[in-house]
Amino acid sequence: MSYQICRSASRAARSLLSASKGSAILFEGRAIAAIAANKSRGRYSSLSSLYENASDKTSSNGWLSAALTLPAAVYMLQEKEAHAAEFERTFIAIKPDGVQRGLIAEIISRFERKGYKLVAIKLVIPTNDFAQKHYHDLKERPFFSGLCDFLSSGPVLAMVWEGEGVIKYGRKLIGATDPQKSEPGTIRGDLAVVVGRNIIHGSDGPETAEEEISLWFSPNELISYSSNAEKWIYGVN
Repeated sequence: MSYQICRSASRAARSLLSASKGSAILFEGRAIAAIAANKSRGRYSSLSSLYENASDKTSSNGWLSAALTLPAAVYMLQEKEAHAAEFERTFIAIKPDGVQRGLIAEIISRFERKGYKLVAIKLVIPTNDFAQKHYHDLKERPFFSGLCDFLSSGPVLAMVWEGEGVIKYGRKLIGATDPQKSEPGTIRGDLAVVVGRNIIHGSDGPETAEEEISLWFSPNELISYSSNAEKWIYGVN
């Protein structure tokens, strides 16, 4: 999987960066990270392809001649971007009741204050058919029809949040499905009262997150960027 490739390469890059203050080592660390990023986009068949273009596989000049074959924007990739390859993404939706109650800013601020990064957002009114696709795993439940009717009853704020452990901890921020069982301090514990109007949805695992993100967003609606706050959140300087 491309994330695993990026994760291995980013760790190698950070090891090189911490091993020396020399410019050659710094450049090589960035080059590894760049190759990993391009591997995930299908531009290189393996990490070793960088060496194949090098006249001297052990020298900085060899690294330089190889890396110059990369697009300038790629081989200047910073080590903090390599670290971003380890981040998870999760789908979060503010349901029609949350939107109508004016809770958008409150909910977004809780994820931002935690340190997570917003990478996609849009306000939509889902059709009933679309709602059925979203809740497909609950189609045998007696409340399935009511769930779909409610989700398609008004605007939904669909979002994708990114960060380390965002799937699991995002669920903790949200709280239990039943607001009466949610701890104070959680979104549902503080802002909701009954199950049928629990204001927010969050992916419950990596597979669900991937599925829901692809259902609600097209690839070109997802943004990748480095935040200046990340070095203060994750310690990547």
